[in-house]
Amino acid sequence: MSHYPVPVAQKHLRHLEPGTWQHVNRHLVAKAIVEFSHEQILQPLLCDESDENSQFPHGQDWHSYLLISEDRRTRYHFLAYPMKLRHWHISESSIIRDCDGQLLDPDALSFIIDFKDALGIPEEKLPIYLDEISSTLYGAAYKRCHQSLSSRDLLKADYQQIEAAMTEGHPGFVANNGRIGFNVFDYESYTPETGSRFTLVWLAVHREHAHFASLSTLKYDSFIERELGAQRVAAYREQLQQQGLDPADYLFMPTHPWQWFNRLSIAFAADIAQRNIVYLGIGEDTYQAQQSIRTYFNHSDHDKCYVKTSLSILNMGFMRGLSPYYMAGTPAINEFLKALIMKDSLLGEKRFDILQEVASIGFTNSYYDAALKKDSPYKKMLSVLWRESPAKRIQQGERLMTMASFLHKDRDGVAMLPLMIKQSGLTTVEWLSCYFDAFLVPVVHCFYAYELVFMPHCENLIMVMDESNVPQRCIMKDIAEESAILDEDAEIPEHIARLKVQVPEDYKILGIFIDIFDGVFRHMSDILQSNDCCNEDIFWALVALSVKRYQHENQALKEKFHRYDFFTDSFKHSCLNRLQLKNNLQMVNLADPAGSITIADDLPNPVARYRTMSVAELQSFIQ
Repeated sequence: MSHYPVPVAQKHLRHLEPGTWQHVNRHLVAKAIVEFSHEQILQPLLCDESDENSQFPHGQDWHSYLLISEDRRTRYHFLAYPMKLRHWHISESSIIRDCDGQLLDPDALSFIIDFKDALGIPEEKLPIYLDEISSTLYGAAYKRCHQSLSSRDLLKADYQQIEAAMTEGHPGFVANNGRIGFNVFDYESYTPETGSRFTLVWLAVHREHAHFASLSTLKYDSFIERELGAQRVAAYREQLQQQGLDPADYLFMPTHPWQWFNRLSIAFAADIAQRNIVYLGIGEDTYQAQQSIRTYFNHSDHDKCYVKTSLSILNMGFMRGLSPYYMAGTPAINEFLKALIMKDSLLGEKRFDILQEVASIGFTNSYYDAALKKDSPYKKMLSVLWRESPAKRIQQGERLMTMASFLHKDRDGVAMLPLMIKQSGLTTVEWLSCYFDAFLVPVVHCFYAYELVFMPHCENLIMVMDESNVPQRCIMKDIAEESAILDEDAEIPEHIARLKVQVPEDYKILGIFIDIFDGVFRHMSDILQSNDCCNEDIFWALVALSVKRYQHENQALKEKFHRYDFFTDSFKHSCLNRLQLKNNLQMVNLADPAGSITIADDLPNPVARYRTMSVAELQSFIQ
């Protein structure tokens, strides 16, 4: 007899009903057309010169387009207008799916099958990709049925309410909510959009197989006592003693309950039997999964650290493990970068900051380590890192908000960003100027001053806003795994040498062009233009103006500005979906990220036209 509660369908699957399913499929097909066309995987055919249909906003050059399936049986008609960066703004409601003369509702799984050869998915990986599409649709349906906060509600919501309310996942990836490995009960218990709270499993791991690392200011005993509490630490030590084990031989570490019960208790059975791993019990603090799913916010004590653990589910091109090898150097990398940022006067003026990953433990399974010489998810199944909480970083009158909220639309399609700007009391130009000053300028400066690059996509940025929702400053997170110094001559301590990464010279500035221009601003300018807040010419002129001002005030870096031209005519288009489609099990080799890049035709740079304009001329153009 099944141990799962019944009836399942009524309680856990009520979001899977025809109307909701129809809506989320139409949305995902529209997104697939946008992103696959953006990456030149698909080439929509122009059917007419223009469409002046009154149901669509005036002032845009709407056209009718067509995609024909590879077997020629299905035709997708839709209305759209092209934007900069080869972006498409598509009217979701206009999509018509004609299959052998029969009009059918758009279906995302059928769409992938219709164009599977063009998408280039290896045959053995196609079922996995379809599984990820199904999971993405499942999550979208859940969010549509269960998330009740509107974009207007989120203007005054707290940080974790906003975090749980995000619906889109990654704005560029089509299959962005895989979570392959979770069942329906795991989904409700552990995914970010449910806002569920859960406790972590605590283990004792033998020091012979595990490594603790921390900032130089932290020691294991005091740190773990702060996270667990003195009473719980004493109880765990006594528990080990009762089993005839010496507590001094062990480190205490948390892991995700799903990871323990579904992966570790079986895959690491030998280590458990040999007492290299000892199950201690369930912790007291409750946590909430963040958008990155394997990072958890402490709800019991907001000042305690985030916890990030290995989670062996397949999600968006990776099995979400954590490397014990990477964990060993993580706190030191964070300490080095924090010192670099703290001594920089411009970053200090902008109050740019990072959330340090202050401590880590990595456990090495000797069997998998001996058997597998190459990188493998099996080597990354039991690690943890602790990251500073942002709760202590805000002052009176400030609030935290994920930058993903700037691209958020609620279930009725209402975008949060225009409401935020309106509430601020500023004009769109004034608000965007504050935003670019808080976010873009510090990240650009890190690149030009130190060739330091982050992965500054929306989920990795925490915006600090004032009470009127005006951007004040930003805090970067996910540092050690997604940061690099590209300067080959930079002096970096040997123990954190992996921070220095070699990439071709013309790839270096792609961290700005791809992660910010293509990954964030492309979608933001679409939202602003489609909501009549700011046309894209003005948007990109404001981007140019913020960097023009920065460059004018930092002439000591003039040679770098020339070498890495922010206003170049075009830049390489590194394609995210192409990466995932090529290998949805390991999208990028972290040891050689540049070698993993998949390129389409160069993208015209939307700020190139402003290269010769002065600050004064740009200001005049914007006004």
